[in-house]
Amino acid sequence: MRDYILLTGMVLQAQPIGEYDKRMVILTKERGKITAFARGARRQNSRLMAGTNPFSFGMFKVYEGKAYNLIEVDINQYFEELRNDFDAACMGMYFLEYANYYTRENNDEKEMLKLLYQSLRAITVPSIVNELVRYIFEIKAMVVNGEFPGIPENRTISEGTRHTINYIVLSSIEKLYTFTVSQEVLSEIKLMSDYYRMKYIDKHFNSLEILEKCMLKN
Repeated sequence: MRDYILLTGMVLQAQPIGEYDKRMVILTKERGKITAFARGARRQNSRLMAGTNPFSFGMFKVYEGKAYNLIEVDINQYFEELRNDFDAACMGMYFLEYANYYTRENNDEKEMLKLLYQSLRAITVPSIVNELVRYIFEIKAMVVNGEFPGIPENRTISEGTRHTINYIVLSSIEKLYTFTVSQEVLSEIKLMSDYYRMKYIDKHFNSLEILEKCMLKN
């Protein structure tokens, strides 16, 4: 009899395999980032169909063979709001790709999973500007992964921006999305976040390219 494992996590990526199967990347609390196969998930009557799409968050029952194999899902958050809003979906897909880049298998990724979940929730809150959500997510992800370099001494920014970045760095994830900023501070945080990403992250995000095209249209 196989030993099953219950994992709490979110689907970062899913792609078709063969005629009816799916290959998924799931960020989990217990095992970090894993690759799992869902047999028959693309069949019309499959109980796995809805829970094997990106953004699905909940419990995943798997067994370990040569790879993880998905047996059951119990999803408590599909983030359907993102599926119905193209701009929000673009932002959300960028967050998923970013998390996929930063996380590893068998690594402690609890904080990154929490950050991803709270950031996707923040996108659905009308009172928070999505652009600000993005910059908070980018900066805090570097902090969570121990790669935030601090504010460079040669960068001239306003005191408001300096205070905001320090708050993002020091605040708990649960309290990240509880404030708004002026347009001036938002513009400066964008410059700082872009600076950190281009200088310290060796990755081209396809989803970011799409996201920025969406932002230019708005």
